[in-house]
Amino acid sequence: MRLILFVLMMLAAPLVPAPALAVEPDEVLDDPALEARARELSAGLRCVVCRNESIDESNADLARDMRIILRERLVAGDSDDEAVQYLVDRYGEYVLLNPQPDGVNLVLWVSGPVLLLLGLGIAATTLRRRARPEPPLSDAEKERLRDLMKH
Repeated sequence: MRLILFVLMMLAAPLVPAPALAVEPDEVLDDPALEARARELSAGLRCVVCRNESIDESNADLARDMRIILRERLVAGDSDDEAVQYLVDRYGEYVLLNPQPDGVNLVLWVSGPVLLLLGLGIAATTLRRRARPEPPLSDAEKERLRDLMKH
């Protein structure tokens, strides 16, 4: 049974999409440590041309320019934060695939959970009101109902 599952997994493996990296050989740094830093950083940077693709995955010319700038900043001695901040200053905060939860972004980070809690509160209140049983009719109401049903 395990052998059959293994064979099926091996046959299905080529069908699973893998992220295609658009980094060209002439962009790769000679220093493996710097290249590893560049790959790690560029995985968190969005191509401003493509939607939700990192600059490593994008074939756009602008993404290539961003990859080259990032590598130039690292070679120049910038820290990871400085290199990323350089790109943010140049292209805007949109280049961050995971924006920081501060400033104006804090409203976006907080509004989702707040609206969810508000909706749950409204739903709970509505359901609680619907679940209350109606009080029984008084003797006067029962008498009035009998009179109405006779006519």
